[in-house]
Amino acid sequence: MTMDIQSGVSLQGMTTLALPGVADWFCRVRSRQELDQALAFARDRNLRVSILGGGSNTLLQQQVPGLVIQLANHGIELVVEDDTTVILEVAAGENWHQLVMTTLENGWYGLENLALIPGCVGAAPIQNIGAYGIEIAELLVCVHTIDIVTGASRILTAEECELAYRDSIFKQALKNRVVIWAVQIRLSKIPRVKLDYPELAKAMADSVRPDPVAVAEAVIALRQAKLPDPAVIANAGSFFKNPILPMQQAQQLLAAFPDIPHYTQGDGSIKFPAAWLIDRAGWKGMRRDHVGVHDRQALVLVHYGSGTGTELLSFAAEIADDIRQKFAIELEMEPVILGRGAP
Repeated sequence: MTMDIQSGVSLQGMTTLALPGVADWFCRVRSRQELDQALAFARDRNLRVSILGGGSNTLLQQQVPGLVIQLANHGIELVVEDDTTVILEVAAGENWHQLVMTTLENGWYGLENLALIPGCVGAAPIQNIGAYGIEIAELLVCVHTIDIVTGASRILTAEECELAYRDSIFKQALKNRVVIWAVQIRLSKIPRVKLDYPELAKAMADSVRPDPVAVAEAVIALRQAKLPDPAVIANAGSFFKNPILPMQQAQQLLAAFPDIPHYTQGDGSIKFPAAWLIDRAGWKGMRRDHVGVHDRQALVLVHYGSGTGTELLSFAAEIADDIRQKFAIELEMEPVILGRGAP
């Protein structure tokens, strides 16, 4: 069957920020055969390839050159099982939150703190997604990749993925070079819970014997309370990474702002919440034409409609510049930029 590859396709409805953007070429792939055909199409025409999943961490510019491939492959396979552990192989196109709920329904535990994170499974190792005291790095076994240029398959171990805070080899040495086709994760059959994160611990304080399902329910409630639903107001979740500072710089910041929340990391560096910095600088709830900062969560930039990627990026740069001047901290944005501005 010949792959259906279309030209001039709007991607606006495929991302949670709902910004305008048109792909030169676009296709949706559901099988390895379709992916091979799409990559061959791009190679034959010397097209740049961009991968789109759930679109929850993507900022569109007006024109997206080359071929955009949206992954829509599905499947959850039990590949290893013993008395205490399972290893699942999950297709990159699977919805992340649905995966979390499916694992809980089957008595496989470990993902509950990561409930309601938007997007697809393939994005998990790219971002090393994390929330409420857990990162995917703690559960990842390996990642199945396909080279965009050669079409060759390669399996990377978790160690080879070079996972760090919201970072991985897929954002560094392998950026735009491979397609993540599937991931393997190791989960437990034993219902242990992790409540190290203060906000989650507080939410679970009344639970006599908290179980993973109750933890997932608490996480879902916490996220719904503080993060806007993209179906109601367009956003990409957390727009900036939480800055991690070396000890000396962190001590200077704490001396100037003793009330700032902070979290010591394993290497002695200290993480500070970007939301606190943005709020303290007076940006929370501020609107600039078609874009703004959410009025309940300063880390979330929102799109009210009729805006552009250039407009949102300009607004974000203004915020980052103000934080630089007020706190001597460089904010780094999380969303991936797809495309280029209008000529």
